[in-house]
Amino acid sequence: MILIFGGAYQGKLDYALSRFGASESEVYRCCDENAGQPGARKIIYELDKWILALVKKGADTDGGVKRFIKENRDAVVICNDISSGIVPLDPVHRKWREASGRALAELACESDEVIRLFCGIPTRLKG
Repeated sequence: MILIFGGAYQGKLDYALSRFGASESEVYRCCDENAGQPGARKIIYELDKWILALVKKGADTDGGVKRFIKENRDAVVICNDISSGIVPLDPVHRKWREASGRALAELACESDEVIRLFCGIPTRLKG
């Protein structure tokens, strides 16, 4: 698994499409309305939105992330880093922020390569 993370609108998907020679049809786009397991594709985009769906559903986010890792070992996973900055007042968004931070830590540990994108510049942190 390859993890690409960073702030919103930093160019993560464009970087992944270019680096791995992938097309839009090879991208699974997560959404916060669907707490089902993300589909198997080359690139899984905005995993943070899937985590939000789990939080809203009251599901076990840590267990869901562990299952996700087992089922997507060959994927490029893109996730917005929402674990920094101001702590949200809304309890759901606070839980989402905490779950996303734990998920990124678990994903980074299990990934073969970890890349942080900031201002469109990739920095390899692992691999």
